Amino acid sequence: MRLALVSDIHGNLPALEAVAADIRRRGVDQVLCLGDNLSGPLLPRETAQWLMASGWPVLAGNHERQILEWRTDAGSASDGYALAALGTAELDWLRTLQPMWQWAADIFLCHGTPRRDDEHFLETPRHGVLGLATAAEITERLGAQRSALIACGHSHLPRCLRMAGGQLLVNPGSVGLQAYVDDEPERYVVERGTPDAHYAIVEQVAGTWRGSQHAVPYDHGAMAALAERNGRPDWARALLHGYVG
Repeated sequence: MRLALVSDIHGNLPALEAVAADIRRRGVDQVLCLGDNLSGPLLPRETAQWLMASGWPVLAGNHERQILEWRTDAGSASDGYALAALGTAELDWLRTLQPMWQWAADIFLCHGTPRRDDEHFLETPRHGVLGLATAAEITERLGAQRSALIACGHSHLPRCLRMAGGQLLVNPGSVGLQAYVDDEPERYVVERGTPDAHYAIVEQVAGTWRGSQHAVPYDHGAMAALAERNGRPDWARALLHGYVG
């Protein structure tokens, strides 16, 4: 079996289209989408419509939940922008999505971890940056989940990690946003240093899962200009350069 993993699109439809074209060129049996699909000042409604028509299994990320829970006094600008752009059909679809899924007997999908949609699985924020989590932290977050392949998103950091017991944990990175600043659980920065869209391919060879990471160029300048027009110069910088500053 050969699968493509995509995550953290954040309404960046041109990046998603470029990734989908690259996946078609390489050939896979199925594409799995791990959430945080729409939030941001780009093209949330168009991205939702594309995903709804794709036939891909799609998870909810923490931002899908936050879009649906958004209030003027307690919500982010990115989630609020997405909510305002979505129509009834897109919101109804959003409500059907779940943050985790035992997709096959040996394949578990989650946006964050098996216990929370907003928890980093393979990374931990320390001293202002999001770095590799310790083996003990990852084991704790894994809990009782014993699937041979576990796919997650949320951090925007591409990573393949083999556990001592043989399980493969894969984060495909972000399709749509290569740098950001977060304040939970403490302030930290993520910077990929590239505008390219990222995804992963996993395949089972002789009974063992293997993963590869892929970076795809797209017209990131157009999306940076759109973010600027929509009042988000922070997103424009991140989309142009893969850095927050």
